[in-house]
Amino acid sequence: MKKMLSVLLAAMLVLLAIPAMAEDQVITVVTWDATTTPYLAAQKEAFEAANPGVKIEYVDVASQDYAVKTTTMLEGGDKSDVYMIKEIDNLINWQAQGFAAPLDTADYDMSGFVGTEANYAVDGVQYAIPFRSDFWVLFYNKDLFDAAGVEYPTNDMTWDQYAELAKKMTNAEKQIYGTHYHTWLSAVANWAVCDGVNTLADKEYSDLLYFYKLYQDLEDSGACMSFADLKAAGLHYSGAFANGNIAMMPMGYWYVSTLIGYNKDGTCNFNWGITAVPHLEGVPAGSSFGNLTGAMINAKSENKDLAWKYVAWLGGPEGAKATASVGARPAWVSEDVAGAMASVEGFPADETSKGALLPSGVAMEWPVAEKVADIKTIVNEEHSMIMAREITPEEGIEEMNERVAELFE
Repeated sequence: MKKMLSVLLAAMLVLLAIPAMAEDQVITVVTWDATTTPYLAAQKEAFEAANPGVKIEYVDVASQDYAVKTTTMLEGGDKSDVYMIKEIDNLINWQAQGFAAPLDTADYDMSGFVGTEANYAVDGVQYAIPFRSDFWVLFYNKDLFDAAGVEYPTNDMTWDQYAELAKKMTNAEKQIYGTHYHTWLSAVANWAVCDGVNTLADKEYSDLLYFYKLYQDLEDSGACMSFADLKAAGLHYSGAFANGNIAMMPMGYWYVSTLIGYNKDGTCNFNWGITAVPHLEGVPAGSSFGNLTGAMINAKSENKDLAWKYVAWLGGPEGAKATASVGARPAWVSEDVAGAMASVEGFPADETSKGALLPSGVAMEWPVAEKVADIKTIVNEEHSMIMAREITPEEGIEEMNERVAELFE
């Protein structure tokens, strides 16, 4: 018996001497649609593979309630490490309330963000890093161009050249439209912000006039469906282009994944490609506009160093490749990332389409500005009246100028 006790005691001492297995370090990330967003799963898998012993745990908040619920969480002292930024003004508000930790980016390369990172800075201090940027491109139907014997659009095309091409590709007899405009302001006239100077919150809207006149000229020539017909039919841009009778369409990059899916399920059966959106004279080719998604470190996080490692990775080249692997558009711009995006099954196999993935600059569709919500309402109301031809573009722009000015009197 004594011998057995001695053996058991020795075994226990051996077990006690073996160090316990280290638990994984966990980074909690507050986001939305965590279970249905492919790039979140791809990011998690890639980061954990590159950082053994570290796990990402997503805290899922309903998309439609994200701004309100996340603000309530932060006000309540939540200690989750990272908050993903859905709207730029969310970050600005959180920074003002002391919820966003300032980031030490002195040695962090931000050159691949082509200037978009500035939207997450306050007084020169960076408070978040962008990791997605859904900028706009020009989609085109290769089969229609081939059938017409017309050369494809390019990545360096002015708006005047685009309008000429749209008219050239129009064939009323065959019900082929040279281009298509969705009803949004952003699809028709927001191209003025691509110069990186004008914004939709600068209280002066004469820069939109060229684009409204261009649109109305194309509508009058029959090169695109009329606004009235689109509103009456309730026709969505995704179905309109998929019908196969539209030669070109400016739209956000997110439509790429939709078209890839349409080709797979048979919704559309034509070859398509993308180019950079056209540009004004004097504005660099490849200039576009879009929206950002980013990541902020919670000021109450007890894990800030590890959280920064994740955020820095997420926005940088390696995180961008993970985001691009499922067809989503990263904020980081580089040849490697463009290659990863172009390698997604179903993406057009041509150099022009790949080249469209390398924008020279991306301006914000709507900047963070005082009374921007009220400005949006005014501009969109006047836009709808211009599009319906209830007022002329000149009258609508005069109304925009006067009504926005009144907000600040």
